Amino acid sequence: MNTVGKVLLGLTALMASAQAAAVGRLVDLTVYDRTSQQELPVYRHDGRYYVAGQPGHRYQIQLRSQEQMRMLGVLSVDGVNVLSGDTADWSQTGYVLQPYAAADILGWRKSLSEVADFVFADAPRSYAARTGRPDNVGVIGIAVFLPRRMIHPLPMPAPMPMPEASTADQRMQPTEPAPPAPAAPAMQAPPVTNASTPALAAKARAEGPLGTGHGERENSVVSYTDFERASSSPNEVITVYYDTRERLIAQGVIPGDMPPPGTRPDPFPGHFVPDPR
Repeated sequence: MNTVGKVLLGLTALMASAQAAAVGRLVDLTVYDRTSQQELPVYRHDGRYYVAGQPGHRYQIQLRSQEQMRMLGVLSVDGVNVLSGDTADWSQTGYVLQPYAAADILGWRKSLSEVADFVFADAPRSYAARTGRPDNVGVIGIAVFLPRRMIHPLPMPAPMPMPEASTADQRMQPTEPAPPAPAAPAMQAPPVTNASTPALAAKARAEGPLGTGHGERENSVVSYTDFERASSSPNEVITVYYDTRERLIAQGVIPGDMPPPGTRPDPFPGHFVPDPR
């Protein structure tokens, strides 16, 4: 039987170019370091995807729809729903993406107009650990749902850029919650077992795993919308693990001789022609 989403938040849609390191078929997911202002490279290892974060850096999750229809994304960080703060489950509320549009998820949703920033932090200081749920620290996931198709669909206009901010529609009321879907199996970041050097392994273990903290608040406006799921099970589940660079090297995810992002020579470091001295 088809399920109807409960309280859903329609994200402001922003057109953006495709990301080379994106992960996903229906929705591209990338992680962008807001402190260093660079997209984090994605490393594939043993069938899993990883990114390396740096403690203290703010980050955002960038989503881009690859379909010509609206889609629902139930997004979790460290096993916690980023909208409700509940332990993540497929049947919960999520963000609705417009056709071929992109959106940036900046943090934990506090209201229709505000979020608390995502910030890389030591696992004990993560939001999940501080709320008594440390078991799934170190993983970002999104369950993607396609909409139930209408018998006589209305013509859809060509995708257009949406305003950067929208006002919440106070007339919109939450619908009834969807029946609980089977919970996804817990996915934990693998332990450090494959070290390039004993010293590096010891350093990685001493530092401990990386999690996502509850950072400062900032403006991020969304509004309520309706969405009817085609089924109770997601059409795609995307999983990206993250940890410190040192721990990922120790796990064998990143080659030890690979330079960190941003340290390679830049062929275009300037912007304009300066006056000669």
